[in-house]
Amino acid sequence: MTYPSYLNLTQQEWKERIEKALSMLEECRVCPHNCGVNRLKGELGYCRTGRYAIVDTCFPHLGEEKPIRGRRGSGTIFFSYCNMRCVYCQNYVISHLGEGEEVKPEELAHMFLKLQSLGCHNINLVSPSHVVPQILEALHMGVKKGLRLPIVYNTSSFDSLESLRLLDGVVDIYLADFKYSDNKVVKKYSKVKNYFDTAINAIKEMHRQVGDLETDEEGIAKRGLLVRHLILPNGIAGTEKVMKELRKISPHMAVNVMDQYMPYYKAFDYPELSRRINTEEYRQAMEYAKGFRLVLD
Repeated sequence: MTYPSYLNLTQQEWKERIEKALSMLEECRVCPHNCGVNRLKGELGYCRTGRYAIVDTCFPHLGEEKPIRGRRGSGTIFFSYCNMRCVYCQNYVISHLGEGEEVKPEELAHMFLKLQSLGCHNINLVSPSHVVPQILEALHMGVKKGLRLPIVYNTSSFDSLESLRLLDGVVDIYLADFKYSDNKVVKKYSKVKNYFDTAINAIKEMHRQVGDLETDEEGIAKRGLLVRHLILPNGIAGTEKVMKELRKISPHMAVNVMDQYMPYYKAFDYPELSRRINTEEYRQAMEYAKGFRLVLD
């Protein structure tokens, strides 16, 4: 089998996937919000993104996990807006305020090729859940012009199964957040409904597609799933339950338990989120994660 996996798709398969993906924009059901707006005509739903993707930045990222960034960086594209509204988001200028420029598929394909020319290990799509059709359209253009890097789908896991299935055989590496274990909590702090069940089903589908994380002789990710979990103060994220659910999917899963929470954006409006985690909270989270293949930086 040729690597990356999208090189195995026939032209007909590309055509069918892109057509189906673009049709999902007509009464939008690209993500779990199912807004029903006609994005092909520029109507805006929850994600505030119409026919074309909006991109803020495009650069070799050296701050990701080691299997993702390697020595030459991860070719990262930050899509503007998001289908969640986390009150503590450190990238709120991009995800909430929509800083960035609209790009046509030809321009997005050019970004992929530029990152490849800079020697990046992969193409890292950040906050892609609401622009899957636009990504597929641009990827096909990039592949026809020589794109050969594996794709990292860097997501909150608030993804629709219909969109994820269009990425089967396209994405080699899923970098997926599992943020919370309680739907009431996520509604309060991230303004979406039914995150827990949606994320569990999405992560199961990602794992079905690519399996546990595989790396090459240099420790660079080739294929598989890496799950991130950000510890929040006062046990808000429900870390114990999150780890139990991940263990049901695979006891060999690569998990990054992240301790870098900072009270950004509107976090100070919520006293329980207005501080960093403490040593005991981190120790307890690591105890819950015991047995996983932990990815620590």
